[in-house]
Amino acid sequence: MAAFAALADVIARYPQEATVLAADETTRLRDDARITTALADASAEIRGILFARYTPAELGSPTPESAEILSLYCIDIALYRVALSFGRSNERVKERYDAAIARLTAIAAGKGALTFEGTSAGTVEAGGTSSPGEVLIDAPERLMTRDRLKGW
Repeated sequence: MAAFAALADVIARYPQEATVLAADETTRLRDDARITTALADASAEIRGILFARYTPAELGSPTPESAEILSLYCIDIALYRVALSFGRSNERVKERYDAAIARLTAIAAGKGALTFEGTSAGTVEAGGTSSPGEVLIDAPERLMTRDRLKGW
C-alpha cells in the first residue's frame, strides 16, 4: 500500500528538520531514501493502529480531508523514526510523535473519525444520522402497531 505522505510533503512542511534529521553523516546532505523509508514505516504503523476500526479498503480511499489528517500524522511519525534511528531526536519531534499516536489511538477507539470515498457513513436512508461504528438495522415495517390494533 502507498504511504500516507510523500517526500515532497515532508520537505514542504518541515524543510529544516528534514535536512537536519536525515542528513548523511559523511556528505551532510539530506538523504531522501531515509525519509521515504520512514514514511513507509510510519504508514504501516498508522494502518496497524487504525485497523482496529477501519478496513484496508477504507484506508486505501480516504477523502481529501482525511488524507490531509493522515498525511500530517504520517510526517510526524516518520520524522521521529528518522531522528530516533540516527540519534538526532529532540523534544519537539517527540511531542509531535506522541500527539500523533495519541490521536490515532483515539480515532481507532471511536473518539474521532475519518471519512472515505464511496461510503455513506453518517447518513441513514430514512433521513436521520448515525455515528461512525454505530450498528444500523434495516428491517421491514412493523405489522403489529398500536394504530393497527385499535378496535381489537
